[in-house]
Amino acid sequence: MQMYTAGAKVPAVIVFGDSSVDAGNNNHLRTVLKSNFRPYGRDFFGGKATGRFSNGRVPSDFISEMFGLRPYVPAYLDPAYNISDFATGVCFASAGTGYDNATSDVLSVIPLWKEVEYYKEYQKKLKDYLGEEKANTIISQAVYLTSMGTNDFLENYYTLPNRRSQYNINQYQDYLVNIAEWLIKSLYGLGARKISLGGLPPMGCLPLERTTSFMTGNGGTCNNDYNKVAMAFNGKLSDLVQRLNNKLWGSKIVFSNPYPVFEQIDLSQQQWHVVQQDYSRWDTCVINSIHSPAQMPTHMFSGILSTLPRKQI
Repeated sequence: MQMYTAGAKVPAVIVFGDSSVDAGNNNHLRTVLKSNFRPYGRDFFGGKATGRFSNGRVPSDFISEMFGLRPYVPAYLDPAYNISDFATGVCFASAGTGYDNATSDVLSVIPLWKEVEYYKEYQKKLKDYLGEEKANTIISQAVYLTSMGTNDFLENYYTLPNRRSQYNINQYQDYLVNIAEWLIKSLYGLGARKISLGGLPPMGCLPLERTTSFMTGNGGTCNNDYNKVAMAFNGKLSDLVQRLNNKLWGSKIVFSNPYPVFEQIDLSQQQWHVVQQDYSRWDTCVINSIHSPAQMPTHMFSGILSTLPRKQI
């Protein structure tokens, strides 16, 4: 039976979230939101597009390797892997999803509640494979990574009218924070104790937003209103983590804030441009950058999940 690598700091890395950490689950859904074509994956092992929204690995892959586990975390829905592979790490993330169920409905991807249901299914398979005691050890000592939220604002709130008619922006943030609280408490109730809650990057500077700015004649500048929302939301998530650490006995919950990391990157230069991959697909590519997005984590991160400025369709 495959157990975690000798000398590994944790037995497994378990991942929930959106395209910032999706390892290929969307490949197995009826959705247009997939990254199973080049240039995605060109720097991954074997140069294969795996469904990761990156030219190479995503942050959770680097974190797995940093803990002494495999250099990648496999997607739960990928039939190339089974429970023996998932014993040391598994990814339930789905590109395009968010905290809000309405966000996952936009592009027919996996809603957050379903990611949690898949995790429950995984636990049963793990116990059948390793036995109750060994499985419970993995469940309680694993590191749980979550990374989502940008789609709730950019795909949903600011794009579609429904949530804007129900909530102002402050109320919508509170609505999402309540779902984040549900997620952490649900994972805790299922045995998780080490949880990283990922915050938002400067989402007004993501490639899609800067490309939109360029095409509308604004020179490719960042949307500072969106960035202010990201900072406010991060503050609320940070407060949530502090409250839950005081309430959930034996837990170690951290807030992973990617915003300051990306403040250090010079976004004043035109680092992104649009290229046509074929007549139906458009993508954004990095230029004039020392490191590609998939290479950045080894230079920028010290063990806490962060969210990369991902390529977007």
